Order: sequence, then C-alpha cells, then structure tokens
Amino acid sequence: MPIETVFEGKVKYIQVIDKDGNADEKLDPKLPKDLLLRMYITMVVTRMFDDKALKLQRQGRIYTYPPCLGQEAAQIGSIAALNEEDWFFPSYREHGGYLWRGTEMKWMFVYLMGSELGMKIPEGKHNFLVSIPIATQTLHAVGAAWAAKILNHKVATMVYFGDGATSEGDFHEAMNFAGVFKTPTVFLNQNNQWAISVPRKKQTAAKTIAQKALAYGFEGVQVDGNDVLAVYRATKEAIDKAHRGEGPTLIEALTYRMSHHTTADDWTKYRDSAEVEQWKERDPVKRFRIYLERNGYWNEDLEKKTVERATSEIEKAIEEAESMKLDNPEDVFMYTYSKMPPHLVEQMNELMEYLKNKS
Repeated sequence: MPIETVFEGKVKYIQVIDKDGNADEKLDPKLPKDLLLRMYITMVVTRMFDDKALKLQRQGRIYTYPPCLGQEAAQIGSIAALNEEDWFFPSYREHGGYLWRGTEMKWMFVYLMGSELGMKIPEGKHNFLVSIPIATQTLHAVGAAWAAKILNHKVATMVYFGDGATSEGDFHEAMNFAGVFKTPTVFLNQNNQWAISVPRKKQTAAKTIAQKALAYGFEGVQVDGNDVLAVYRATKEAIDKAHRGEGPTLIEALTYRMSHHTTADDWTKYRDSAEVEQWKERDPVKRFRIYLERNGYWNEDLEKKTVERATSEIEKAIEEAESMKLDNPEDVFMYTYSKMPPHLVEQMNELMEYLKNKS
C-alpha cells in the first residue's frame, strides 16, 4: 500500500500596532512601563549608533559597516523576550541586540575598527560572536540548544538571519536537525526584503518564509517586523515554548532594510526610491513612539533628553575606542587554535620580522 502522509499546519500573522500607532487591545501584551521605555530608548540609541557608524565609515575611521536602519523593532522586540540565561546568536547586523545584552558601544566601535578586542563578550553574558558567513550561525545555535537539552539546562537559543540565508543549505540543515531533535531554538528571520541586490521573490517561490518550518515539523509564525510589540509577543511565546521542552519555532519578521546592505553597497542601483519611501511610512521607531505617547509614557521633553544623552554616550565611546592601541599584527594569527600550529608560528615570525625591518 502507498504511504499516505498527512501533515496539518498553518502560519499565523501577528500585528499589534499598525503603521499609524493604533494598537489592537486584544493582542497588546500590556508590558510594564519600564520595559516599554527601555525597549524604545534602545531602539532610538540603536538608530543613532547606526547613523554615526555609517558616517565614521565614510570618513575612513572604521571599516565596512552593515546598517540596520529600519530593523530596530525586529531586533529589540525579539531580544527583549530572551531571559538572561538564554543564548543570543547574531548574524552581522544585530547592533541593537548587542546593546540590549550589555555590550559597551566602545567595544562595538573597536570591532568595527578591525580589532579582535571588540568581540570580547562581557563576563556572564550569553552572547555569541558576530557571524559574517551567511547562515552558519543557525547550525551553531541548534548545536548549542541540543547540548543544553542533553545537559538538561532549561535555556533556549535564538538565532538571527536574513531572507537570503534561507537559500543556504546550512539553514535547512539546522531546521531539519532542530525539528527532529526538538531543540529549544528560536529561528528569528529578519525578512528585510533584499539580500544585497537580490529581492525576496528570488529567494523562494513560497508565499512566506515562515511556512518552511512546517516541512520540518514545527511551528512557523509571521509577524509585522516593524511592530515591536508583535515581535515581542511572538518571540516570548516561542521562548516559553522552548523552555517547556516543546521544540523550535521559526519567526518571520517582515521588515525592511532602509539603507545599504553594507557600506560596500549602493541600494540606488537596484531598487526604486519610491519603495523605500513607502516603507518609511511604516517606520518602527515612529510607530512605537506614537503608541507610548498615547499611553502617557512619552513626550517631546523625554525625547530630547534621550537624544542628548545618547549623543554624548556615542561620542564618548568613539573617543575611547580611537584612543586605544589597536594595530597588533599578531592578532591575525590568534584566536583560532588553543595552541598555534608550527606553520602559523612561522608565518607570524616572518611577518613580524618584515615589519621590524620595514620600520
């Protein structure tokens, strides 16, 4: 007899705050005021950090930089739902996630200046390193979650990636493994519509990215990624489910990259400015600010003070980063092996001798 496979599943869509700042009272998670304010302030600081970093790169003061303009809600709404014991696995654009999880801005700038020192994780923080290769961090997150499950550690892992990453084999391998072994993993897809110059429609013929989870035997959810409360709600449900031992979740946060892929890119070469303007109407920071103002939690004076304080903190961080001695050529050879193999020792000695003679 032929084997009949029956699988029931569907993808739900969550939006709490619309583009005009109106909230759905039934879906509003009704978060405490202090948490709401921390989320908003971190979104503002993330945007200001992003703007400053872009300018620093244009001035030649840091290296290649990946802007996150427009993705603040997808990042902060999700990271805010994690417990301190849970693990954060970023790609290369999650600046807001690092700020939320306690990384000082000066070290973020140090990293962008090309030093390994900037990637030192704060003591006691369950943050992973920036991952530049596309989708490789999905495997790391699932592996860590599986290890936690084996050790009976009640923690979850959350991994961030873009729409382009869903075309990589690593993503599908990670999803399959997570589904089979029911790992406590949350896959947070920031679908910002463009993988450099390749639009989302050329990544998949599926109607949603979220539905890919169904093929691997677990839940997929799609949210308005520019709605910080919708992202928080979906992520909190997924994290709680992971903590209960009920397996992984894929969250597709529909958002938009309003700037360049990186400073080596020029978005004007491949997309219409009208498209960007259309997405600006769904600005996640503006939308959340309206929500807070309507609840009596925010006003113009608080906004001004926040911007002034953030400006001062950013400038101080830059000053501290630029005052450090970062040109240590030995770093090129460090941090890969616990004990450096002979061929790397030989290469390092050769380089140091060359630099010594050159000076």
